[in-house]
Amino acid sequence: MSAPLAIPARHKGFNRAEIVDQNFVEFVREWRGDVGRAPRDDAPVLPGSALDARGFRELLESQLISRHLDLMARVLRVQNKVFYTIGSSGHEGNAMVARLTRHTDPAFLHYRSGGFMAERFRKLPGMDPVMDSALSFAASKDDPASGGRHKVWGSKPLWVLPQTSTIASHLPKALGTAIAIEQAKRIGHALPIPVDSIAVCSFGDASSNHATAQTAFNAAAWTAYQKLPAPVLFVCEDNGIGISVKTPHGWVANNFRHRADLDYFYADGLDLAAGYADVARAVAHCRDTRRPTFLHLGTTRIMGHAGTDFEIEWRSVEELVALEATDPLLRSASIALASGLYARDELLDLNESIRKRCFAAAEDADRRPRLTALDDVMAPLAPYSPEAVRAEATRAADPGERARAFGGEEKLPENQPPRHLAIQIGQALHDVMAKYPESLLFGEDVAQKGGVYTVTKGLHKAFRNARVFNTLLDETMILGLAQGYANMGMLPLPEIQYLAYFHNACDQIRGEAASLQFFSNGQYRNPMVMRVASLGYQRGFGGHFHNDNSISALRDIPGLVVGCPSRGDDAATMLRTLMALAKIDGRVTAFLEPIALYMTKDLYEAGDGQWQFAYPAQGEAMPLGEGRVYEAGADDLVIFTFGNGVPMSLRAARRLGKDMGWKVRVVDLRWLVPLNDAFIAREAATAKRILVVDEGRKSAGVGEGVITAIVEAGLGGVPLRRVVGADTFTPLAGAAFLVLPGDDDIVAAGLGLA
Repeated sequence: MSAPLAIPARHKGFNRAEIVDQNFVEFVREWRGDVGRAPRDDAPVLPGSALDARGFRELLESQLISRHLDLMARVLRVQNKVFYTIGSSGHEGNAMVARLTRHTDPAFLHYRSGGFMAERFRKLPGMDPVMDSALSFAASKDDPASGGRHKVWGSKPLWVLPQTSTIASHLPKALGTAIAIEQAKRIGHALPIPVDSIAVCSFGDASSNHATAQTAFNAAAWTAYQKLPAPVLFVCEDNGIGISVKTPHGWVANNFRHRADLDYFYADGLDLAAGYADVARAVAHCRDTRRPTFLHLGTTRIMGHAGTDFEIEWRSVEELVALEATDPLLRSASIALASGLYARDELLDLNESIRKRCFAAAEDADRRPRLTALDDVMAPLAPYSPEAVRAEATRAADPGERARAFGGEEKLPENQPPRHLAIQIGQALHDVMAKYPESLLFGEDVAQKGGVYTVTKGLHKAFRNARVFNTLLDETMILGLAQGYANMGMLPLPEIQYLAYFHNACDQIRGEAASLQFFSNGQYRNPMVMRVASLGYQRGFGGHFHNDNSISALRDIPGLVVGCPSRGDDAATMLRTLMALAKIDGRVTAFLEPIALYMTKDLYEAGDGQWQFAYPAQGEAMPLGEGRVYEAGADDLVIFTFGNGVPMSLRAARRLGKDMGWKVRVVDLRWLVPLNDAFIAREAATAKRILVVDEGRKSAGVGEGVITAIVEAGLGGVPLRRVVGADTFTPLAGAAFLVLPGDDDIVAAGLGLA
């Protein structure tokens, strides 16, 4: 390939984008190679190439669109007309991946995917990659991907799920989607895409080292090792650098070429004529074998990481000039001219016409409205259709399916005596899985063992491996699987074995699942009910990993619904509503199950059986935000609490009633996110004294939200105290009860209010 014309004075400047742009023009003007006879549209663009002339023309146009969107963003950013400058320059060869996959292959893309997007837009008539991209760059409300909330590569009709990942947190859900495509066949679920689809997932060489990426590669190999299909195409776009940290030469190939059960292919992403056949081989292999496939696509990065990255400040001019000589558009220009498909003037005219098209679209986008109201910004974050959710939650499962799931009419839970929490959660899970044939329950130890605490006992027998199954010990991948199943229209019930383990994988909910509706303007959703064994009071067993009360990590996730029942009948009616929220509104929800209450049968004294309850009838469901009130109207003291705090507060209330003659009301919040401020205010309005019993830590619990709701309702003058956990991890054995609040602490705080 000929080198671009060097102009030393120009190379001393800071504007590398202008230099790269001018390099292309001067390269074409000065090109003096041999010119062949222009091939027919269906003939190879160059002798021996797998790419035909028509394909080359279209790929070249996609490359130029991507490049001029980058150049436009650099120019208009300084005028505040564009708000994103991480570009795709040097990565335009990923257009080959788009051409060789289908628009129904779900795509989870690296941020340098302008070429891919421009090419995929060809798959459906009437779509305009330039205008759609310009609207996204300009943060316009008319942006069809995110509605002006973020610059994302995304398209609902093209099955490009918008990513906000800047590293590798999208890889687990891409693998999850690939597995879900195959899982659908096993449960008879109708897919929204063809059954032989594959999931496409691109990322950078630097991101391939991230723990989240490595967990996806490991899980893919773990799946393939067991001969289970997982048709994911991992596309590592290797440009040799991550922001300013260089990837050691040969590292990606050395790291991935010989991995068992992760099939490796290399393709030259800088040369369309040479690289096309290798990309085609990788795509065909993934689709035909249904195995996880790693496509190592050689690329480069020119014009820096983003518009604010002035590489001239930390790289030598000589290094930048050498790098810019590898520009894939220069190689494409050489192919265009050598093949005879374009004369120099024709190619320059094409370049200029695309430049004008991109700038015109950007100016048009700048005139479009942007988000100016908070309600508009938040509209897709947490959709809630109360009547539709209520109707779905109260809809009964098919009687025949219920009888089959429970093993006969006589074993239906409503025909059993009152039971404790663990049993009733298990019964409720049988119910919802009978009701929703698209539901799947999975996690560590949930199948034959029935869970660490036997909560899922019997589910594997009732619904078999296709719907109840164990996963590898990896919470990140469990939640990645959940997102994949949700993408394919299923209703996942992932189990996280302990709340402490959720923190390992929090970003899969915070950064990925819960953000998808927001950043896709409601076009995509990740409905799920994440079950988590939670909270403390395991009589000193297990230390902090098994007594984790860090609910604040969940309360900080926008759009997430968090419910926490304290008794079995509430668990059943809450679970029905959570499933309905997922089904109707696509909500991401968490169901916190208090471990210490799983087996609790008694309330006041041994053998009283007062913490066992009858199973709620079909048609009963707990509305979102609705609490439970014990001793309504009692006003000497009102105790707000949840989870383990409920039976503790009830016992404390009995003692305070006996010792002080008080009538004590206990309010079980039940729903922790979002807190029902109006309900809290109503219950506080008639209180003479208020206690907030929060088993979370003093600096990071639920109680702050309760107190804020009371104060903002104008009730700050009521005597009020908190009973909370200490700001420490939970120790082992009896020392745990020095950290966690107990019955005596609640009584003492109540007496303090006297």
